[in-house]
Amino acid sequence: MQKNIEELESLSAEDKKRLAITGLEVDSLNRCGSFFQIDQEIVYSSCEYEGIEILTLEGALAKYAWMEQYYWKLVEKDRDEYTRYVADQSHPKGYVVIAKKGSKNILPLQTCLFLAHESIQHVHNIIIAEEGAELHLISGCASSASTEHGAHYGVTEFYVGRNARISTTMIHTWGREIEVYPRSAARVEENGTFLSNYVAMSPVKNVQMYPVAELVGEGAVARFNSVVVALPGSCLDLGSRAILSAKDTSAELISRAITRGGTVIARAHILGEVEDTKGHIECKGLILEDGIIHAIPEIEGWVTGTELSHEAAVGKIAREEIEYLMSRGLDEDEATATIIRGFLDVKIEGLPDMLQKQIDAAIDAAESGF
Repeated sequence: MQKNIEELESLSAEDKKRLAITGLEVDSLNRCGSFFQIDQEIVYSSCEYEGIEILTLEGALAKYAWMEQYYWKLVEKDRDEYTRYVADQSHPKGYVVIAKKGSKNILPLQTCLFLAHESIQHVHNIIIAEEGAELHLISGCASSASTEHGAHYGVTEFYVGRNARISTTMIHTWGREIEVYPRSAARVEENGTFLSNYVAMSPVKNVQMYPVAELVGEGAVARFNSVVVALPGSCLDLGSRAILSAKDTSAELISRAITRGGTVIARAHILGEVEDTKGHIECKGLILEDGIIHAIPEIEGWVTGTELSHEAAVGKIAREEIEYLMSRGLDEDEATATIIRGFLDVKIEGLPDMLQKQIDAAIDAAESGF
């Protein structure tokens, strides 16, 4: 167990505010455990909740010989220059979370990756939910208000065991010149559930991510939800992919994107490899100011018994919607803000109320910019 909470308390008021937007609670009162990494220094790692263990990556590899079975098994080391960079580190950073068989955390476990000074932050995370376990994570990623340039390279591997559930909610608060390259994958076994939620409402130079979930056990489920706003100078190349490799598996990929002058590429792909599988993609974009939203939904079926569908829409706010709300007593700005808030309001099935409220809070914090 590693604790150095004093370094967190020494952060500036502005940086504490940025971390709060990502869902970070320094006092951890509403969290079952916490992991904080500033640049390449792990400053806090603790979980007192029975059945859930959080370790540094190096600590987990040293403690458990079997951890090698989970290390670089879902994401390939040579996938691209960013994974190669992470793989080449002699002292890998990041965390490992293990939810033991049958354990369930009512309060979420929080992890925070904060870029304060260095040009590149690298992490490799492994999350394991053993048979029947239920694990809820909130991951806040942010940069200091004083950090003008930098990059974050992150590899994350999720293992969802039989009858287990993992929900992960990632909220980003980066800076205008920060580049972010997450690389993640999930393996979901029989009757397992994987929920992945992503929220990005602040300026960032570039984000490129395309998580993949492979459903290998009968009855496995995956759901990806993303809510993003692209501001001028931002390029968000986002997406998700689900591979339905066993009977009775299903996947749902939902994205909501707004551009206020930036670029959003919304990718989504579902592959139905076997019979009795279902998948649906929903991509919706709203152009508030001149920018780009490029939706790329793909459905691919290999057998007769797979049912896949998609819908995509990109447009502007309808004038009649604004006029209707104005007839109800709102002024034009209030009417516009109400429509935007409704567009971004994605209620996520199976997500604990506390995490849904955290997503809502992140959206509310950005509303003043609309």
